[in-house]
Amino acid sequence: MDRSLLQWVAQAAWLIPILCFGLAVHQAKVTYDLHSTKTSGSAATADVLTIHKENRKDVTYDYVSLRVALPNGDSLTRRKMSLPHGLIHPLLDREQMEVRVQKDASIPIVITEKIGPTPVVDTQMRIAGINGLMSLVGALLFGIGVWFWNRSLRRDGDPADRGVTEPDPGHPAREVVRS
Repeated sequence: MDRSLLQWVAQAAWLIPILCFGLAVHQAKVTYDLHSTKTSGSAATADVLTIHKENRKDVTYDYVSLRVALPNGDSLTRRKMSLPHGLIHPLLDREQMEVRVQKDASIPIVITEKIGPTPVVDTQMRIAGINGLMSLVGALLFGIGVWFWNRSLRRDGDPADRGVTEPDPGHPAREVVRS
């Protein structure tokens, strides 16, 4: 492989830990926004417009569309609010759900309806938090690996070129097998 191409690929590999770190930051923000609306929002009852459950195992895009009547007479509608596949089944027969609303928040409606002892929003916060932690660990592991790879290339050069002076004519890969 051309040395400049190898160095370019090694340096471009930094994109993986950067993207993983960006995803970790995004998931932390989602967790914070969910928590903020849950704690600062006002309690309300939402009318369920639609609930969509995908029955395919490989595609689990489930969502609910809600409309909340606000105290000032306005209504707030949230269409296609994604929900984890495991949470959609207990909510299928609901016509109304308990929610918290904070109109100017980045996530204006969170579902506080309980499935068992746990509100839906708590499960969503846990999922986002775990995704963020996994992304942060991935960023650290990929970052360490890319750092060592770049350091090795800088110090010792391409491992494929080390110690090779000429091709080995007796190498088993050069034998032709006839059957």
